[in-house]
Amino acid sequence: MREYFKTSIVLALICAAAAIVLAFLNGVTKPVIIEYEHQKTLNALEAVSNGFTISEENTLVDDNSFINYYYTLTKDDELQGYLLNLSAVGYGGTISLVASYDEEGKVLQSKVVSDSETPGLGKKSEEDWYMTKYLNVDPVPNSKTQLSSEDADAISGASITFTAIGNALLNGSEFVKELGAK
Repeated sequence: MREYFKTSIVLALICAAAAIVLAFLNGVTKPVIIEYEHQKTLNALEAVSNGFTISEENTLVDDNSFINYYYTLTKDDELQGYLLNLSAVGYGGTISLVASYDEEGKVLQSKVVSDSETPGLGKKSEEDWYMTKYLNVDPVPNSKTQLSSEDADAISGASITFTAIGNALLNGSEFVKELGAK
């Protein structure tokens, strides 16, 4: 019985030491990870801005599960469109993406910022060719039946990812149309 008690104390001390080391490492790496994610998002925003000037972040998005925040896009102080930070739920979890829209709600550019989709299937959404299916079309496709057979075959095996991104972009398009109507 005494041996079990001694082993339990040793294991508890080892666990406590491991917890302290992990807490220290988390404290050191967390700011670096946050800065990396912030820079990754800024790079994605710049990539889809079409060279327009990005305004300050606007977080006044009420009751919309897809839109996190948005920016206006301007050129020579004239409104050219909107840039939205969107979230969708795909097969592997949350998909974070950014997209620029013209004033009529057509997607100009879009890019996945982060996701946990299946490699070889849903991960294709990170590639530039994948997003071309959503560009400059009205309405934004959110079902494979809205695509040509060639495009539908290209996304085969990743229907949930395609639908999730399509729903987010379509929701963003409707949001932009509402902004334009105000």
